[in-house]
Amino acid sequence: MSNPVWPKGFMINPRPESLDPELLAAYRKVPSAHASDCLGRLTGGLGLRAYHNDIGLTMCGMALTVRIRPGDNLMIHKAMLMAQPGDIIVVDGAGDLTQAVMGGLMRTTALTRRIGGLVINGAIRDVAEWAEGELPVYALGHVHRGPSKTGPGEVNVPVACAGMAVTPGDLIIGDADGVVSVPRDALSDLLPLVKAHAEHEDKIRQVNREKGGDEVRFAELLRSLGCPV
Repeated sequence: MSNPVWPKGFMINPRPESLDPELLAAYRKVPSAHASDCLGRLTGGLGLRAYHNDIGLTMCGMALTVRIRPGDNLMIHKAMLMAQPGDIIVVDGAGDLTQAVMGGLMRTTALTRRIGGLVINGAIRDVAEWAEGELPVYALGHVHRGPSKTGPGEVNVPVACAGMAVTPGDLIIGDADGVVSVPRDALSDLLPLVKAHAEHEDKIRQVNREKGGDEVRFAELLRSLGCPV
């Protein structure tokens, strides 16, 4: 059977294989800041705003990616129909804020399909509905002007989202501090690092609690930089 011929600018690739459930469960306990620190502080979305009011709302799931023409949401609809419960829809809308590519109607679809969260490199609308907090959503901004549904666009291709490289099947972590993408092939190796990082922070916190800070540590750091302290 020959490969289908897609119109120029259109592509729909299959949903990636689901992530290992045990690995996914372990990462649900990982804050975005810990993942970011252990990835060298070089990855993660920048400039994204959480539009859900509940600061304690988090997301952790596999990325389904969408690249759209700015202001068009046809392929976002397709990706949502392909999503399994818990999947995170990541949309590269080229940072356009002149037209919203998701609104309250699509939010209802996402809730019904139990989508785990949304990351939009662009704008949304119906902000009051998103604020209810049942569904994590991060976007660059909002505007009342709605989208077109004519394409082109692509589903499950590598995208750039708010300065963050995301490949279909990567892990997306989102919380009050922001959004981080963890490459799928790094998940097993990164997990012990984030666990060790959490233990290290617990020790620092204990010192801060007992002594009000670590004077010796920071004196040594300053001396290593040439400061006469």
